[in-house]
Order: sequence, then structure tokens, then C-alpha cells
Amino acid sequence: MEKFRIAVRKFDPFEITLQKLWEAFCLENNCTVEVEMIPMELHDLYEATLTTNGLKNGDWDIAHLNTDWIFDAVNSQSVENLNDFIAQQPPENFPEGWHPSLLHLQQINNGVYGLPFHDGPECLMYRKDLFDDPSEKATFKNRYNYELRPPKTWQEFTQIAEFFHRPEDNLYGCVFANYPDGHNMVFDFCLQLWTRGGSLLDNHNTININQTAAIEALDFYRNSVNNTQAVHPQSKEFGSVEAGMAFAKGEAALAINWFGFASMCEVIDESKVKGKVDIAELPFDPNHTTASLNVYWLYTIGTGSKHQKLAYDFLRFATTAASDKLLTTEGGIGCRKSTWIDPEINQIIPFYHKLSILHENALTLPQTPIWPKVAELIDQMVLKALNSSTSSAELLKITQIEIQKLE
Repeated sequence: MEKFRIAVRKFDPFEITLQKLWEAFCLENNCTVEVEMIPMELHDLYEATLTTNGLKNGDWDIAHLNTDWIFDAVNSQSVENLNDFIAQQPPENFPEGWHPSLLHLQQINNGVYGLPFHDGPECLMYRKDLFDDPSEKATFKNRYNYELRPPKTWQEFTQIAEFFHRPEDNLYGCVFANYPDGHNMVFDFCLQLWTRGGSLLDNHNTININQTAAIEALDFYRNSVNNTQAVHPQSKEFGSVEAGMAFAKGEAALAINWFGFASMCEVIDESKVKGKVDIAELPFDPNHTTASLNVYWLYTIGTGSKHQKLAYDFLRFATTAASDKLLTTEGGIGCRKSTWIDPEINQIIPFYHKLSILHENALTLPQTPIWPKVAELIDQMVLKALNSSTSSAELLKITQIEIQKLE
């Protein structure tokens, strides 16, 4: 039998966990199949699995796909509908074992096209040791005339980031992920839009970003990222992983990133902030409410796989409560409710139980075949905003015209 091939999202905790799970699975099932796991960055992963039809033509048996891509994957008939497999042998405690928000994006046209692998909605990460320091609290109160606490509004976010910005100590106010990969800045733009009462969809359910809330969102974001008195100087080169690592190394007081990177601070060897981190809901504009973004990773099976039964058996094994907990202790984010409330996990990561709160305010991106292309356009728009003087209103207008051409 030829090699069993898995396309993996490149990230040490994912790679380590998957290797351990495969070894345990083979031991338990007396499986001698040779496996080949190829870790890839986002763009390369999308290219290998979907653009070049890798899942469809049998290059990959299993692939990590995120929910941004799943509609595209189903439309192109690249991923297998798991309904029949689930009917015969459901995953452990399926579907009750998961929060509903982790099951609906892969349910398309009455089919189930993947099982939850890794999650952790966007949140505000902050250094609680700095926020709890009596001296810092007194200085801050004296300067800004309100108590130092996690920012509730975007104005407070800016003030607190500037307050803690101390380049001479290798401490920066905040860190962003501004590498243009079609994801990080798109997500940041959406969060800015939603926390100002905006929406990606208009009354006709079509994507429309040419709106007042979007101008305010883009204005704030470009000013924030270019604020040399508040932001980590390498933000423009950082993806979400690099920004998460910078925070874990103690280089920022605040960050807006995936929950997984807050969790990582408590478990990875490189972390210099173990026990010093907490999370909160995202800031918002006055008169509006907080929001989060839920994009999660799935285990999927390729329609071209010659080993679908083996692939599904491994997916069932990899999504048990024990496997989900293992992913968490290795630095990923388990998706099961049992992991979120696990006493041992919450002892290691004291804020882990807050995942359920984040999910209550978590929004999702539009499910449309054109979303990946829309995301690229928004990414380019934000990049131009950061690096040019063209007004936000003009950039949004131009981008909306390009989006309409796709529709």
C-alpha cells in the first residue's frame, strides 16, 4: 500500500500532536501503514489541497482545512461528505460533545464535510502582571484619570498601548499580525467593522463594505498599525503565529489574536509570560457591542482518497475527548466542551473556561464561493491603507467595485 498522506497546517503543536496521535492509533489498531505528513503555510496549504485539486485527485487522504475554505472545498467536490460514516460509527459523543458554533460551518446542503480539529475565537490578550502592578496602576490613573483595566473601548486600547510602549525594555504596547496572507488583516478589518455596528452583508445578503462603519474601522486600523508610539515594529512582517510568539516572549502588553496564542503562552517552553496572561472580550466603539470571530480548523477527507475508511477511523480517533485534550496540552486548542471545563487544563491555563463566553459573541464570515477572492481584495485594500495616503473612503469604494465584479 502506498503512503497515507496528510496535509497539515504548519504549526509545531499541530505537527507534534498529529504525530503522537498517528502512533497511538497505529498501536491500538495494529496498523502498519506508512504515513507522510506535510506541514504547510496557509497559502501553500490552500494551493496544494484545493487550487491544484490535491484532495480531489488523491494526493491527500486527510487535510486540515479552515472554515473559510470549506464552502469552496464542497463546491469543488474536493472533500467527502461524512454522513454515511457518521451514521455507521459516530465520533465519540457526537454532536453533543461540541458547542453548536463548531458544527454548523461544515454542514452544507445536509452534508457534514469535516470534524472540528482546532479552534479558539479572536480575543484580547493582555499581560495581567502589568495591569495588576500597583505602581503601574497609580501612574496610569494619574495620567489618564481612570483605572487601569483591560480596555473596553478602542480609545482606551490606544491609550493603554501607548502607556505600556517601552522599546528600551523590549516591551511594546501592542502587536498586530499584518503579513498580507489573505487572513490576518482581513480578520482584523472585520472585527473593527463589527465592533462599530457594521456588517459585511447588506439587506440583500450580498457583500457590501462601502459603508460609514467601514470607513471608521479602516481609519482606526491604519492609524493604529502605523502608531510608532504603541506598536511592535515588526508587526508588518508578522503573521498570526509570529505575533503570537512575540507576545509569548513578553514583547507586548496587548494583542488581538486567536485564543490559541493566549493558551500557548502557558504551555510552550519559549514562553516568558507563563502565569502572567489573561484574556478578555474585544474592545468596541461606544453605543456598540463586542464581537469575536470564529474561524476554526477541520479534519477533512479527500474525495480522491483511496483510503477513506482508514481516514475516517483515524478522524474518529483524533477527535476523542482524550485526543482533544492532548492537542491542548501540546499548545493547540481543543474543540470539545469537555476540554474547556477540564480541571487539569484550567489549572495549566486558568482562563481556558472563558472559551464558552467568546463563542457567545463569535460571528462568522459569509459562506459564499467567492469569499476567498473577496478576502484577497480586502487584504490588498488594508495593505494599501497601511502604506499609502489614499483615503479610507476611496479605498473602500474601489474595493467594493471589484467585489461586485466577482458577484
